[in-house]
Amino acid sequence: MDKNCKRIIIGIDDTDSRDGMCTTYLGALLIDELSDFCNPVGDPLLIRLNPTIPYKTRGNASVAMCFNCNDPGKLIGHVVSRISSLARMECENTNPGVVFIMEEDFGKAKPLLAEFFLRAVRDVISIDEASSLAESLGLTFRAFKNGRGLIGALAACGAMLDQEWEHTYEFLTYRKTEACGTKRFVDSDSLFEADLKTYPGTWDSVDRFNELVVCVPRSPDPVLYGIRGNTRSAVEAAVAMVRSEEIERSCVYMTNQGTDMHLLHTKGVDDILDMHSYMLEGTVAAASHTIRGGHSIFLLKDDAGKTIDCAAFEPTKNFREVVRRLVPGDRVIVCGSVMENTLNIEKLQILFLAQVVEKKNPLCPSCGKRMKSAGTGQGYRCRKCATESLEIESVQVKRDLGAGFYEVPPCARRHLAKPLIRFKDSEVPVFPGR
Repeated sequence: MDKNCKRIIIGIDDTDSRDGMCTTYLGALLIDELSDFCNPVGDPLLIRLNPTIPYKTRGNASVAMCFNCNDPGKLIGHVVSRISSLARMECENTNPGVVFIMEEDFGKAKPLLAEFFLRAVRDVISIDEASSLAESLGLTFRAFKNGRGLIGALAACGAMLDQEWEHTYEFLTYRKTEACGTKRFVDSDSLFEADLKTYPGTWDSVDRFNELVVCVPRSPDPVLYGIRGNTRSAVEAAVAMVRSEEIERSCVYMTNQGTDMHLLHTKGVDDILDMHSYMLEGTVAAASHTIRGGHSIFLLKDDAGKTIDCAAFEPTKNFREVVRRLVPGDRVIVCGSVMENTLNIEKLQILFLAQVVEKKNPLCPSCGKRMKSAGTGQGYRCRKCATESLEIESVQVKRDLGAGFYEVPPCARRHLAKPLIRFKDSEVPVFPGR
């Protein structure tokens, strides 16, 4: 490597809107353009941040990439120019941020930004805090409009500096500019075939139970489809089988998707905060009820007696049937994000089931038929044999549910939620089916 060549990390966030553009597309574009005068280093990163943040655009993703470059000024100028021209600045919620970290700053920046990265995935961070950190580290950065994207840009840099975290891959393909906004063409049969041949190395491309394609977005952004998997080779193998419209470009990102990185362990309801995600153990205090819209909600009680509503919303489809079968006394661990004091369930583990006892009129010992009530306070009498009894019969009901893990279907899965198929066998005692 040229002795004048410098290694530079670039972090970018918040360039998209609900009406178009995509930060991952900008990342893919920059990788191609910067490669004309710089050398890319390693895999680019796609980092999903706290999924509960209300002012996010779509998937709350930031990107980072690393280059060896002889002309840092040219690189910085090109990146800032591309963000200025392509980011959806007209959107109120689009507030881009970009950070550049020079090789000589890696050492001092790594511990603080690595911690910042994890906090950005699990916590709520202010713009002022992000700006102060960037300034204290002496980093080169640019904040557009209110600069909220600086948070994700710094987090992505932290992930690039310290890659000792569980990761997966996503192969993203992008549409030609003239096609954006029109109906996508991705052959569904080829996606189901690719899933069949590469699962479980790839996952969440389709939802077989609900017969839905999951990996093709509906929004008007440049993404055509994205295949997620455990390794680069797995996603590349799947994409090779997909039939679609012609693409403009593609990019394979290393990512924290499908890792449960957002979940915090908590001992009780008192420690739970809105806009955070948790694993919480407790006992079902009240069976679920279904409200307007098809959402099913049950009450969970922790060991201190404090309660919280846990919801399986309508988009979770068949998962709601699991929730509806829970009864008071069932011991569970729920995983999900909390908004407005309600935990939105992503998956749950049933530790053990409570016994359900049904009261029935006693059987006649002579003919074996059920006795009838003889009147208030008078017990029971067999109409055929005239046999009498004062005792009611208690019968244990067989539950159509078992201990183990249950998850929402792929069509309802959040980016960060870890599918059960990715758990080690020792971590999942029961897998109820795809």
